[in-house]
Order: sequence, then C-alpha cells, then structure tokens
Amino acid sequence: MILVAVATSNCGHGKGKEPADSFSKTDGTGRSEIIFREYQHDFGKVAEGEKISYTFTFDNKGTDKLIITSATTTCGCTVPKYDSKPINPGASGTLEVVFDTSGRSGIQTKTITVKSNASKPIVLLKIIAEVVTNNK
Repeated sequence: MILVAVATSNCGHGKGKEPADSFSKTDGTGRSEIIFREYQHDFGKVAEGEKISYTFTFDNKGTDKLIITSATTTCGCTVPKYDSKPINPGASGTLEVVFDTSGRSGIQTKTITVKSNASKPIVLLKIIAEVVTNNK
C-alpha cells in the first residue's frame, strides 16, 4: 500500500511539471521565435592569415520581442558580433561572425552558440573553411 502511494506520488509529480512547462510557453504574454535563414556557411578555400566574415540573418517569427543574450564560440579565433537591442515580432536582425585564419590550416569548423529569450533558447550556427597555406 505504501509502495503504491509512493509510485502514484511520483507519477503525479511528473505530470504536474508538464502543464507548468506548457503553460510557460503559451501563457498569453507572447513568445519570440528566432529563425535563421542559414544555420551554416562554407567559405570554401581561404588563404591562411586572412580575417574572413559572414553575416547570418535571422527573423523573429514570434509574437514578442526577441533578445539575444549571448553568442559564444569555443575558439578565440572566431568572434561573433550582434546587436543586443530587442528585435520586434516580424522584424529581422543579423549576427556577424569574424574568423581569423592566422596559424590555422586545413578544414576548420567553428560552432557559434546563440542564446536568446526565444522558444528555442539555444541555436547552433557553423562556419566552415579550408585554410590553405602558401608554402614557397
């Protein structure tokens, strides 16, 4: 009997969490939704030592203002730049990524982690380049 009560308690607790999570996503206060037009960019072949950049464009497809809270990379050779001003529903914004190829060679893949107040709070972007050295 006690075992049944404990099992029922655990089931009820798990179910109790689901409506709260669902409610927070659709509580009528609106929700931003970040949709990038591209999630990956390939620079192709580039010369070692170049600083190359690409600007990712995104749209706020939600019903509330979108705020990017951070954009980070795992390597100091890649620097994301973005506007921290809120993006209104239906509006677009950009995130520029600058990659310094100095000291790099071969295929390079860099990941940018974008965090925001959107319904999907973390989005991953990638840049790829084949860095070629000019050995004379």
